[in-house]
Amino acid sequence: MALLNILHFPDPKLRTVARPVREFDSELKQFVGDMYETMYEAPGIGLAATQVDRHIRLLVMDVSAERNAPRCLVNPELLEADGEQESDEGCLSVPGYYELVTRAEHIRVRARDEDGEVIEFEANSMEAVCIQHEMDHLDGKLFVDYLSSLKRNRIRKKLLKQKKQGTLS
Repeated sequence: MALLNILHFPDPKLRTVARPVREFDSELKQFVGDMYETMYEAPGIGLAATQVDRHIRLLVMDVSAERNAPRCLVNPELLEADGEQESDEGCLSVPGYYELVTRAEHIRVRARDEDGEVIEFEANSMEAVCIQHEMDHLDGKLFVDYLSSLKRNRIRKKLLKQKKQGTLS
């Protein structure tokens, strides 16, 4: 397994819309393993392929406190979304920043696992937030897009400055 490089906002590659996964092979399984390793090392609770400059519809996540419940969603679709919750979100592509974002409280999702098997389930609370956040990445959207342009530009300028100073990898 290998650690992957995480892209940082405002990298334009983060705006790429991911394409569906068609092949469920050993290469995909290796990539999923690398995604988990990168997510856990970061440390984060979710990571979309777009964030590591691979523009396929795949995300990994683990919202468990013990970090022992990994889940891979390939070609995820939101079937239902209802209710509303506001939570403090952060992002591995926007390191060091947390802001309140409103998302659906309860969702129903259909996806495939890394073997290509169809899975369908419901998610609430933090799991629902994580899935919606990572699915946004697959559509080229970041949590900062939910913020005012003033806040988004302030974050962008600070991250660019950190990158220029070499304090952001």
